[in-house]
Amino acid sequence: MPDGQAGGDRIEAAVRAVLGSLSGDMTVTEAALLGELEALGREVARAKSEIAALRVDDINASHIPTATDELDAVVSHTATATNEILDCCEVLEGLQSRLAGEDAEALGGAVTRIYEACSFQDITGQRIGKVVSALKSIERRVAAVTQSFGRGESAPLAEQEEPAAPRTEGEELANGPQLPGAGTSQAEIDRLLASFD
Repeated sequence: MPDGQAGGDRIEAAVRAVLGSLSGDMTVTEAALLGELEALGREVARAKSEIAALRVDDINASHIPTATDELDAVVSHTATATNEILDCCEVLEGLQSRLAGEDAEALGGAVTRIYEACSFQDITGQRIGKVVSALKSIERRVAAVTQSFGRGESAPLAEQEEPAAPRTEGEELANGPQLPGAGTSQAEIDRLLASFD
């Protein structure tokens, strides 16, 4: 019997015991109040049961870490792209000395604007860092709530999980940009393309 149901049964049994001990001396208001308490006890037990049935292990072990890894990858790839852009700007600055007059000024102005626009990388990194911190805070709070309802993070959920619908090969390959080492290899892509021949 799940803990939530056992708790609800204990509350209901306690209310019934109180009702039985009153031996008819109860007013209509008192009876209504006890009925409300009994209903409230069942509602609390149901809520506890629902919280305990949440797939918290999936959230804490998979979803949140995956989200933070993806965000870290965004920061890394953005930094790499920004560095590449800045390297190109340095080449353009070197070429600026070979130009004269308005052309040199136009190139210098464009390079300066590119440098200024690349500040997005720092701002993006800071904002994503805040999102990662928020996700980690949510992860801690979800774990704390789950533990307070008598289910630790390592509680088995296999009996609660429904089997996932089988995915086609195309669905398995269509996951967007992959984290380093997690993507589809060129050999796998070549094999897929060769299968169309």
